[in-house]
Amino acid sequence: MSPGNETAARPFLLCRADEPVPAALRGAVAAIGNFDGVHRGHRALVDAVRDEARARARPAVALTFEPHPRAFFRPDAPMFRLTGPRAKEVLFARSGLDGLIVRRFDATLAATGARAFVQGLLRDDLGLSGVVVGHDFHFGRAREGTPAVLEALCAEAGLTCRLVAPVALPGEDEAVSSSKIRAALAGGDVARANALLGYRWVVMAAVRHGDKRGRTLGYPTANLALPDCDLAHGIYAVRVRLPDGTVRDGVASYGRRPTFDDGAPLLEVHLFDFAGDLYGQELAVEFVGYIRGEERFDSAEALIARMDIDSAEARRMLAADTVPSVLA
Repeated sequence: MSPGNETAARPFLLCRADEPVPAALRGAVAAIGNFDGVHRGHRALVDAVRDEARARARPAVALTFEPHPRAFFRPDAPMFRLTGPRAKEVLFARSGLDGLIVRRFDATLAATGARAFVQGLLRDDLGLSGVVVGHDFHFGRAREGTPAVLEALCAEAGLTCRLVAPVALPGEDEAVSSSKIRAALAGGDVARANALLGYRWVVMAAVRHGDKRGRTLGYPTANLALPDCDLAHGIYAVRVRLPDGTVRDGVASYGRRPTFDDGAPLLEVHLFDFAGDLYGQELAVEFVGYIRGEERFDSAEALIARMDIDSAEARRMLAADTVPSVLA
């Protein structure tokens, strides 16, 4: 499935945690997972669930959980989320599915055994008619449910069950995974991360007030906080979707601003040929390429000269970019 190229037969329905499943999604076939990144492997599940649902004239949905189970079990260990809850909703809304069901991952769900997970949650609570999962899917209390256990319990509960094989890039043996994408971004390898994702990595956040120093440098920026983000500090070529749907090219810095204050990490985005007030608005920032690492400069003049070079390089990267947008 190419991101952004599918149109759902029905309006996309979002069922957040604690909300009842809409009648239009009862009897759905669900792809189940955490879906951090919604990468190529995850989209193989999406393709499979759409095929299964179409063959049986059922709705096709994704079922995921918030907070991420790792964050629940290890709240003191920050996790680099590739796709936050809001971005995940947007990505799935463009996936060709009929809906997204989100369920709260809490102590009750963590203590639910494998049989109760299938019969109580999947069949009785959510009203599913079938599931599609990855080859290594585990579920239930202490991860007691394996793919083989899921197949047996689904048969017992009257649900269909399909397992999907791992997905690897051409010429590679190892499967695409969220951990590989995190490692690529932590190393500044945007090209590798985007290849594993199948689209440009995107973050979504509201523009916050900063010190407005960029204006004095001739490079006004929209500032966004990215919590628990392990992206390599440095300069990036980006494309930015504004709230009105228009897309702007730009150059962005992610880091601590060592020339000035060494503060908390911040994403500062300069949009080319743009003037306007974006404070408080949600931006979707797509990463196209890595230009260089973060540096400390001896003067504002030296920084501006380097920013001019960075902007020219960003424009070159953007002109040559052929990676699809998941937001198109």
